Amino acid sequence: MIAVLLAASEDIRMRPLTYTRPKAMLPLANKPILEHLVVQARDAGITEYLIVVGFNGETIRQYFGNGEKWGISIEYISQRQQLGTADAVLRTRERIGNRFLVINGDIVARAKDIKQLAGSNNIAVLLTEVDNAADLGVVEEDKGVIRHIQEKKSDTSSRIVSTGVYLFTDAIFGAIDSIPVSPRGAYDLTDALQQLIDSGSQVESRNTDYWFNPDYPWDLLKANSLFMSDFEIKSSARIEDNVSIRGNVSIGEETYIESGVRIEGPVVIGNRCRIGSCSQIRSGTSIGDNCQISSFVRIENSIILNNSRISSHVYVSDSIIGETCFLGPGTKIAPMRFDAGNVRVANINTGLQRLGAIFGDNVHTGLNVCVDAGTLIGNGTILGPGAISKGVLLPNSRIL
Repeated sequence: MIAVLLAASEDIRMRPLTYTRPKAMLPLANKPILEHLVVQARDAGITEYLIVVGFNGETIRQYFGNGEKWGISIEYISQRQQLGTADAVLRTRERIGNRFLVINGDIVARAKDIKQLAGSNNIAVLLTEVDNAADLGVVEEDKGVIRHIQEKKSDTSSRIVSTGVYLFTDAIFGAIDSIPVSPRGAYDLTDALQQLIDSGSQVESRNTDYWFNPDYPWDLLKANSLFMSDFEIKSSARIEDNVSIRGNVSIGEETYIESGVRIEGPVVIGNRCRIGSCSQIRSGTSIGDNCQISSFVRIENSIILNNSRISSHVYVSDSIIGETCFLGPGTKIAPMRFDAGNVRVANINTGLQRLGAIFGDNVHTGLNVCVDAGTLIGNGTILGPGAISKGVLLPNSRIL
């Protein structure tokens, strides 16, 4: 059986992180969301994949190649215009057989749930229960059969939603051909499924209590440590004397840890990094490849992407730092509000009392810069010495 992975979307809600990469390539524990999904599907016995790419799709092609690294076979197809999930599936029509899986590439599902769905006799959808179903595919079911499914229904009382994991037959293509464009300007798989139900086809449901589907950048922080497991220090990592390492910690190849460093897991540090003397890397932190962390730095519960440099006496907490960023000496990111209320980002209540900043790629800060809790900083922004930033900074902003 082949699995079609839908990985063409950017998702503007995940900006600034998705200015330069598709949502499916956002990192968890130093691996893209899509890689976590591929591993789970492979462990469910799926070895053939067709990945639908679109926005910055070359990043996916370069990362996964033909799939040999994971012991699978991968081919690609392009969706040049983002016209919805049904349109993406329709583009695979000539490349797959009668029964196939379709999985949203920006979610993570468990191997056992994927395997269970793949074993269904009819078209089937993996469902889960959530607290707020307003922006999801809401489902009404009865004794394992789906009666109604609708995308992004804001006035629903149902908490049962589609996870974006489907088992289809080629009947789905005829249903897609017959659906109109939605009010959102897209062709949705939920509409095609409802078309099948209305025409008398049986669409089965399977249920799970596990599903990861990030809506906003801070969702990555909440999940990051959950994906850190079964770690080991690589033999080529160089660790000086007087280094304290506790808990679940992975240190990549050719990484150098200087004296006086304290690491408290779960933590992942990538390849070819350097962690300067007397720095602290606290739990929930992942540091990508080729990162340079200077002396007397404290990083906690944060995600640092590849090729970033952090100067001495910097404090980073509950934040995401994009690729190729430079944080100047003394830069501080506040992780909380003074009143200890929930942090708001662009007028969105995150529900979190601790949330620092989200940096896009290639952001530079000067000496003693202060960044307020809940700040979004667009790609290429420069914050000059002593600058104080808050709110939303568009790409290539200058505060000097």
